[in-house]
Amino acid sequence: MAKNVLIVLLVLGLLASAAVIVGSFLVIRTVEEVVRPVADLSAGVSTQVAGILRPTPTILPDPVTIVREVRSLARLETIQYSVEKVITAETGQGPLGFLFGDRLLLIAHGVVIAGVDFDRLTPDDIRMDAQGRVYLTLPQAEIFIATLDNELSSVYDRETGLLTRGDITLEAAARQAAEDEIRRAALEDGILEQAQQNAENALYRLLRAMGIPDIIFETDGQSVPKATATP
Repeated sequence: MAKNVLIVLLVLGLLASAAVIVGSFLVIRTVEEVVRPVADLSAGVSTQVAGILRPTPTILPDPVTIVREVRSLARLETIQYSVEKVITAETGQGPLGFLFGDRLLLIAHGVVIAGVDFDRLTPDDIRMDAQGRVYLTLPQAEIFIATLDNELSSVYDRETGLLTRGDITLEAAARQAAEDEIRRAALEDGILEQAQQNAENALYRLLRAMGIPDIIFETDGQSVPKATATP
């Protein structure tokens, strides 16, 4: 009899422990169900606040495209420079600069492409002597493109005064200045001279491959031929 009582007590103890465990699980599950909507709401509010403070730009191109002009080109691009330039643009940097000043630092990456425009060639620029040698006067090399790479160029830093939102034209002015500086840097490095030499070398190889025995490049306006470009 006592043994049976002990068994019953043991079973009741196990059932009580199981009930406590189940009850604890239900309490935890209930707390999670109560807290989850609050957490979801908090996350949703955070997302909405972030969207307000840092909105994603919406781009809406006009479906109408107007082609203003179409031109035929005969340009031989012979050299490309990739240039990096740091530009500082600022306004209102006087004694009250901390109130009304505006300053930005632009890291500009640009491309400058130069070559020779064959549209400027005339029949008088090409002649041949009795030995079959060709005398060729090429147009002077020129810069075709000097522009910023917008994917690589960016405003690194900007400081505005306490009482100003900044000059909306300052970045555009900095980018224009960067294009001018990139062009100037390429010119100072001799991009046109290199473009001219590259054009002569390319044409020399092409004309020799076509069976012309020799090609002599002349300087525009001079009768003394230049040294023949190396193959």
